[in-house]
Amino acid sequence: MNTTAPIAVVSMSGGKDSLATALKAIDEYGHDRCRFVTADTGHEHELTIAHLSDYLPRRLNIQIDVVKADFSADIARKRVYVAEKWPAKLVNGKPGKWVRLGSVEEEAEPPTPGNPYLGAVIGGWVWSPAVRPMSADEAAEVVARALSVLHPTGIAFLDLCLWKGRFPSRKAQFCTQMLKRFPLDRYMIDLASQGRRLESWQGVRRDESHARRNAAEREMTPEGWEIVRPIVTWTAREVVDFVRSHGVDLNPLYSQGCDRVGCMLCINAGKDEIVNAARRWPEHIERIREWERLVGMACKRGFSTLLHHADGEGGDAEHAYRHSNIDSMVAWSRTTRGGACLRPDGAGRGHGGRGLQLLLRPL
Repeated sequence: MNTTAPIAVVSMSGGKDSLATALKAIDEYGHDRCRFVTADTGHEHELTIAHLSDYLPRRLNIQIDVVKADFSADIARKRVYVAEKWPAKLVNGKPGKWVRLGSVEEEAEPPTPGNPYLGAVIGGWVWSPAVRPMSADEAAEVVARALSVLHPTGIAFLDLCLWKGRFPSRKAQFCTQMLKRFPLDRYMIDLASQGRRLESWQGVRRDESHARRNAAEREMTPEGWEIVRPIVTWTAREVVDFVRSHGVDLNPLYSQGCDRVGCMLCINAGKDEIVNAARRWPEHIERIREWERLVGMACKRGFSTLLHHADGEGGDAEHAYRHSNIDSMVAWSRTTRGGACLRPDGAGRGHGGRGLQLLLRPL
């Protein structure tokens, strides 16, 4: 192999966009100048795992390397911190504080809420609620509860949440960075250390979201490799047509009501995604229920949820949990409250599984 020619390193998620990007890389560079890698978060659907580990390697005659974040050392440090620092912190309580969400510097910090123990959002500020002081015996129970679950499970997503004592959220979406970006960057750095010239090929499209509307087709990174986004101007229709033109099957989840096939469920899941998962894969709802129990035990307040409902705002942790735990969210997804009416079979007028399924129909 010519080591002076760039190698395309394609990040594979199991979705249509990364698949189209992989096919584009093979078309342009050939198999010898391509590398393929995926991040194992431990939160993917088994059909996605099979698609990446079995079908695509066989169908495309490629090897897909797997990277995985390890939070064992972080959890070990957290155990020491909980044992040594939490007792006094819990006994003394904690004052609340405003945390800036936006970047509008001229927006003045709001006054302290009337009830500092309840969450609040005003403009670009979110109130981090105060923690009520506990007795020494109560604090000891909380510490013992947290230490009982603060052990690495080997499931990257769950271990991350145990370490953080919470699930990611739309306003603190640390999962992508910690579970995918950092491990994938380490993979790239390892390849670069072998003296290879690299290009990071990413399946990003501008029409995916408002945040990606200005995504560049090419850009250099501080680490020294170039990011290439070969389908950045494509539509979803063009992606599906391109994959089909190569005779390659899409992730089977797309034909089962899913518009996105990454995490099951994503923290940004909408009503139709939730109801579809609950109907087709109740075992994943059961898994999330158990994860919420474990992460709640690792949290000072005792509650944490994967998803979030607006009805949970403005209350304490127990109030938020009551409205946003996975069972409450599944029940909400089957109603007309807060969005389109969904039929029991999961079909409806929402933004989820219906959009891509229309593209999957034969022309």
